[in-house]
This record gives sequence, structure tokens and C-alpha cells, in this order.
Amino acid sequence: MKIDQVSDSVHVVAGTNVNWALINDGSGITVIDAGYPADTADVLGSIHQIGGRLADVRAVLFTHAHLDHIGAIPALIEQFGMPIYTGTEEVRHAKSEYLQQITPTGMLKQLATGRGRRWVVHTLRAIHGHISTAIPQVEAGEPAVLAALPGGLVAIPTPGHTSGHTAYLLPAEGVLFSGDALVTGHPLLPHVGPQLLPPVFNHDEALTYHTATNLATMHAHTLVPGHGLPSSFDGPSIAAALGPQPPLTDTDNE
Repeated sequence: MKIDQVSDSVHVVAGTNVNWALINDGSGITVIDAGYPADTADVLGSIHQIGGRLADVRAVLFTHAHLDHIGAIPALIEQFGMPIYTGTEEVRHAKSEYLQQITPTGMLKQLATGRGRRWVVHTLRAIHGHISTAIPQVEAGEPAVLAALPGGLVAIPTPGHTSGHTAYLLPAEGVLFSGDALVTGHPLLPHVGPQLLPPVFNHDEALTYHTATNLATMHAHTLVPGHGLPSSFDGPSIAAALGPQPPLTDTDNE
């Protein structure tokens, strides 16, 4: 676990190939995303390491209902029962009304490369014994509710990676939490910098690209991705890095 403070109130925590964020503005703590199940102890510990208590957590927001972003939520609910919010459409995904994630076939294909084999091993360890992604307690994060949380957040619909994927903006400090709609690195990617996740992870690749190019127009100072290092936010550079829309390929995730 590695913790970096990227603005006055925002700490970004790197877990098992995935990030979560903590917003502590003195009125309480908002948690954004929650790592893999194996990261649960680190998620809880990171709250203490920034000087908070679990009782200070006012709510948990997640960008989407993949297991690497919701892993510690069951423990947080069990201990304190704080509200859990996500995007309106992602609520259905989080309640397992449908499933949008990499398939077993997609996982097996990653074994063809050394990079892929390492990622599969890390992932299997991180989800061991935790296959269900259902979060029945989740609610849609209404604008007034999110604005009243520590930090004062704005939800930004960012469909593509999943149909209900939602990014969050902290306007007061110019921090954009992009989740998996826009990342800066991943074990399966050969280079670092603003980019999309490999197509195998994206439910709708064309929509994922369109969403990322829209995010490049946001007014922000700092990018906090779901995977990769936080970075300064430079819209034109992000758009240039994304380049023209890539050709469609078989994503193996439907």
C-alpha cells in the first residue's frame, strides 16, 4: 500500500494494481472506490494512516461494480453501515441485475504473455474466495447528496467500461476521479500515461473512447485514475495521447 496526498484534502492509495481515494476535509471522510477483497485491511488501515477513524467515513462512492473497486465495501458496511453510492445505472449492475466484466475466456487469453500471466496470478490472489460482486445496499448518488459529502462531489456519467460507470469531480480542488474510464497505467499496458484500459476490460470500446475524449475537456488540475499513478490534468495532452478512435476488436467481456 502506498499513499500520496495530491491536494489539500485528497489522498490516493495504491493497492493491488488498483487505486482508491480518501477525501478528508475536516468534516469527515468520503471514500472513492475500495480495492480488491484482498485489499480490505489496507483500505481500512489507510483511513487511519491519514489521521481518520472509520467512524469518520460519511459515505463510500464507487465508480463501477467490478471486484477490484468494491472489495472492501462489505467490511465497511458490516462495521459501520455507512451509505454506499454509485451512478444511477450502475446501481443495477452493482445489484447483479446484469454482469459486465472480463469473462473466464478473456482471463485465459491473458496467459499468452508474461505480463498477462503475472496479472492473472495477482488477480486470482486478490479475489480468492470472493466471487460475488453484488452490493444490495447501494443507492444512486443524487446531486444534492454528493454535494453535501466531505469534499462536495459532482458525479459525471462515463459509460463504456460499464454502462453505468461514473467518474467524480471535486470542483473545489480540481480533482477528477476517473475510475476506469481513463487510466495512466495497468499491468497489461506496455506504457504509462493517459489511455484506455485494454479492450478486454471494456463493455463498449467505442463508447469508452468517446467518454475518455469527453473527460479530456473537463476543468480539472489533477487526475486520479483507477489504475496507474495520479497525474496533473492537461486536457489537450490527454486528447493527444488518446489519439484517433482505435479499431473495434473482440472485447471478450460480454
